[in-house]
Formats: sequence, C-alpha cells, structure tokens
Amino acid sequence: MKFGTKAIHAGVHPDPVTGAIMTPIYQTSTYVQEEPGVNKGYEYARGKNPTRKCLQDSIAALENANYGICFSSGMAAVDSVLKLFKPGDEIIATKDLYGGTYRLFVRVFQDLGLKFKFVDMLDASSIKAHITPATKMLWVESPTNPLMNIVDIRAMASLAQQHKLTLCVDNTFATPYLQNPLDLGAHIVMHSVTKYLSGHSDVVMGALVMNDKALFDKLHFIMNSTGGVPGPMDSFLVLRGIKTLHLRMQRHCENGKQIAQFLKSHPAVAKVYWPGFDDHPNHQIAKSQMRDFGGMISFTLKDDSEANTRKVLKRFQLFALAESLGGVESLVSNPATMTHASIPKAERESAGIMDSLIRLSVGVEDVEDLIEDLSQALGG
Repeated sequence: MKFGTKAIHAGVHPDPVTGAIMTPIYQTSTYVQEEPGVNKGYEYARGKNPTRKCLQDSIAALENANYGICFSSGMAAVDSVLKLFKPGDEIIATKDLYGGTYRLFVRVFQDLGLKFKFVDMLDASSIKAHITPATKMLWVESPTNPLMNIVDIRAMASLAQQHKLTLCVDNTFATPYLQNPLDLGAHIVMHSVTKYLSGHSDVVMGALVMNDKALFDKLHFIMNSTGGVPGPMDSFLVLRGIKTLHLRMQRHCENGKQIAQFLKSHPAVAKVYWPGFDDHPNHQIAKSQMRDFGGMISFTLKDDSEANTRKVLKRFQLFALAESLGGVESLVSNPATMTHASIPKAERESAGIMDSLIRLSVGVEDVEDLIEDLSQALGG
C-alpha cells in the first residue's frame, strides 16, 4: 500500500456499531465488563482507548512498524524510553538536539543516575570511541534540531548491533513521509506528534513505534503505569490530521526548497542550514535515507548582533514568532532564546547553535507570499 493510501486508511475502520467512516471519539474513562476479567478488550481508558488504539495503529503503519504507543506529549514519550534503563547506564546522544530533550536528560534523569554523553554524530565511525561497557542506548535526531545535521542511521544501527545497544531515532522533523528509521535498523522511533503528524497546531502528543514485541510490552507497561496518555479528542484530531500528511508534506518540501534557495542568495544571510543543498554536511546520506528534504530551515545573518537579530524577528508578518513547528502555518523562532534556552550558552555554541540563529518552520501557504515576507523582514 502506498503512503498516501496508508495515511487515509491504515489503522482506521468503520465503526462496528454505526458504520461511521470516521473513528468515533470514545469519551469514556471505563468499560463495562461481562464478568470480572471478561471484557471486549478494554477495561480502563488509561491503559487502552478505542480512538487512541486506531491512532496508534495508524502511526505504526506509516512507520512500517508492528506496534505504536501514544503519549500525552513528545516529552512523555522520551521519558518512557529513558525508564527502560537503570542508574549507571549511559546514553550517547547527538550534540545538537532539541532543548527539551536535553533538559529532560540532564536536569531530571542525570540526577536519577543515568549518564549522558553529547557528541558530534556527523561521522558515525567516530562514535565507537565514546562507547563504554555502561553504554546502553544511542539517541539520534536526523535532521537535528536546529542545525539540520544528518546522521547516518544505517551506520548507527550497525554500531548498535555490534555493541548490543538500543538505537532510538527522533523522526519528528522528517516524518514517516520522508524517512523510516525502523527500515534502516533503528529499534525505536519517537515522534512529537504535536508537529507534522497532527499538523494544525492544536494538539500536544508524542508517540513511539517499534517492531519488537518484548520492547513494546515494556514500554506499554511504563505508559500504563505512569499514565502519560493522550485523551480521545486529541487522538481524533491527530487521526484527522494524518489523512492529509502526504499532501501537507509535499507542499512543506516544495516551499522549503524555494525558501532555502532564496535565503542562500540573499545578501543579508550568512549561512543556510538545509539538507537539500549539495554542500550541506552528509547531503549524500540525506539523499540515501530521505525521500525529500523537508520544510525546516535555519540560517544566520551577516550582521549577527543581538539588536539586528531581534529587529529581523520583529519584522515578520506571515511567519509567526512562536515555538513548535510542523503546522500548516509558517513559524519563525530564535532557538537560543526559545526552544534551546535550557542548554547552557557555552554548550549551545559548542554545538554550533549561535545566539543569532533563526529557525523557520515553512508552512503550506503560497510560497510567493512567504518569500515576500522574508524579503521585507531581512530588509530586502
């Protein structure tokens, strides 16, 4: 089944009671049992809900996975993965990663005994030197947030296999439309469903998908025990959003390409970070593991002073100054003061995240209007 067909149909079935073509919102907390322990597969909504079950099946199908689990946020999904490990276990993560993930790693789980190493993953062969007997997981973003660095997922999977490590890939930026990490050898794929999968900036949710039944059972137990689950209304909204994922992603990619090319030729712009450029680090790897290059772009200004950066950010009219990404509307942000503010300045700059960096989430508006907005904001 092709991706667009899966986006509309996978995991979704007509309601068995009414024949409704759209999955109903099962707004209930509990389910009547025929007798103690005998039920129709549902007991209590924290553990299982029919609307959420359809969504989990849909996301799993999009990622070519056997199992899916949805959570109340992307961070709740990450939190559950970390609970697979014990004090003293070590996790190697990409150096430039989402600030919220860094914050959870360092300010919550590090205090509970987990160890974290943040390394440059552009050269997968260099990671071996960082692996110790305590290392249990490789945490990868590709493209990374916010520098759009590309990590060779196949090479990381080979490394994980050699050293008996778990490989978890945050696939939020690429989405299953562009990239399927399980097919490349990953064990777990994480999504901030809030972003492209939902696509309309009206839901906060996370998801994990995997193929291994034992791993699914562990993560489902953690989900049910800790209770970070989404409600049925949010699940319904994401199911609706997924039906247009392929259409939206196609436009995100088309707009992203034109805007990246516009920025690269603009006299006020110093550098553009977009994996579709031939000179982008690991561009050939991006071509081999992605189907297109997405609508996430970062750039720096030649005048990288704080005053000029703020002036440019204030000038935007169509691009809304806001955190998050992946909605139909275009957003602009300054990672150093917004999404990545929890990372200490020295560590941000060591990873290449400068104070003047500007990140765009390119929406699905008419690209001519977006380019006009960029032009006036940049002073063109």
